[in-house]
Amino acid sequence: MSADGHKEYPPLTGGTRVLGTLSLGAATFMTVLDTSIANVSLPSIAGDLGVSPNQGTWVITSFAVANAIAVPLTGWLTQRIGQVRLFIASMLLFSISSWLCGMAPNITMLIAFRILQGFVAGPMIPLSQTLLLASYPRAKSGLALAIFSIITLVAPVTGPLLGGWITDNVTWSWIFFINVPVGLLAVVGVWSIYHKRESATRRVPIDVIGLALLVVWVGALQIMLDKGKELDWFSSSLIVTLAAVAVVGFLFFMVWEFTEEHPVVDVTLFKSRNFWAGTLAISVGYGLFFGNVVILPLWVQQYMGYTATQAGMIMAPVGILAIIIAPMVGLTINRVDPRIYASFSFAIFGLVFWMRSHFNTDINLAGLMLPTVIQGIATATFFIPLLTIILSGLPPWRIASASSLMNSIRITAGAVGTSVSTTMWEHRADMHHAQLVEAVQLGNPQAVQTIDHLQQMGMSHDQALAFINNLVTQQAYMISTQEIFYVSALLVVALIALVWLSRRVQAHSKGGEEATAAH
Repeated sequence: MSADGHKEYPPLTGGTRVLGTLSLGAATFMTVLDTSIANVSLPSIAGDLGVSPNQGTWVITSFAVANAIAVPLTGWLTQRIGQVRLFIASMLLFSISSWLCGMAPNITMLIAFRILQGFVAGPMIPLSQTLLLASYPRAKSGLALAIFSIITLVAPVTGPLLGGWITDNVTWSWIFFINVPVGLLAVVGVWSIYHKRESATRRVPIDVIGLALLVVWVGALQIMLDKGKELDWFSSSLIVTLAAVAVVGFLFFMVWEFTEEHPVVDVTLFKSRNFWAGTLAISVGYGLFFGNVVILPLWVQQYMGYTATQAGMIMAPVGILAIIIAPMVGLTINRVDPRIYASFSFAIFGLVFWMRSHFNTDINLAGLMLPTVIQGIATATFFIPLLTIILSGLPPWRIASASSLMNSIRITAGAVGTSVSTTMWEHRADMHHAQLVEAVQLGNPQAVQTIDHLQQMGMSHDQALAFINNLVTQQAYMISTQEIFYVSALLVVALIALVWLSRRVQAHSKGGEEATAAH
């Protein structure tokens, strides 16, 4: 027993540790994979289910929001159920909900099952980190950190590539069905090794009011963001109502959590400068990154003629440099000021987004992939340094709460980033389309000449106009895509200043180990 009453077990050794690492890694990989595997499949899912691609983004955001709501409950559930039993239950339910997603007959059912999938996945990543760290001796915590970093870096990259290949060669349903055998194998592996290493349990009250308020304001905010573009934002009474519910719910939530004896979220953590500065930086950065990860595949598939597999190939090279650099960061984080690593990451992200802001309709596959290769450097130096900053100076008993709160905010930011990016992308494209159409009038000599040329090629007048309209639409979305990337570049570079608002992490701080526990 540790001083705080928690059971402590010796590290695993030999083949048992290898099997445990593989089982936990498979479960983690499966969970993280599902945050991105649907990105390149959205057009196919939307077309098959008879909805617009923008409505299809609910498939991504619904998972993310449900996940963000569930993550803060991990600590309470662990105390009530035990970390191994909770982990096993989460994996089983995740496998079942994945099968249900693949069987969904319409978009409403698919979103409902994705909500279930995101909710039950909430405890999986925090608990897999906890069990993985407990499997290794303290002297090898850096190795555990490197392993976990590689898994969490490779999975989001593999998602678009695997999702694209499955969509093009099988059917989109299999992006969810593949979770079932992996999940069941992981259940068997984890249970066989860890069932005798269960954590102590105790009955603790749940903050029902706090949880209800969390669900209300996060849910209202996400629905507002997703429906706003369809309902013309605040000209709609529904959007105004949702905004009011989100704001009021958030304020009541904060007041309640500050005064509750057993809060579902420990909001007093924001009194720590490193926590709030680091959490804001990692959340905004993640939101910008995730929003761009959604926009790029949508653009190349809908307006550049790329297949889902090719769209996945554009996203895949991020893992090349990330896999090489991430272990080095994990092993040196206690010797290098994490603010330097984080600043370097944001600078590289800025370069990548700036390069993408120069994309045009003539760019080839190699040109689209180059920034993604460079992005691997930014990705590898993003999570670990910022997590080290966030958790530095906190006592051990607050690490779990800080991890849950940070992850909840980060995941929500990813969903918000997706909604805001797709909304602005469509809005700006509509504006540019209207401006370009003004230049293509029948009184314009160049427009008349183009129409005549198309008619000479065998098109009717209406076909010629439709052809020109498609070109105008393609150009409008290209300009909008450039603008989204350019603004993202400016915002991500500005986050460097936020990083340096945090205090320097002391050399003796166990930031690397704390970061592993939260990642």
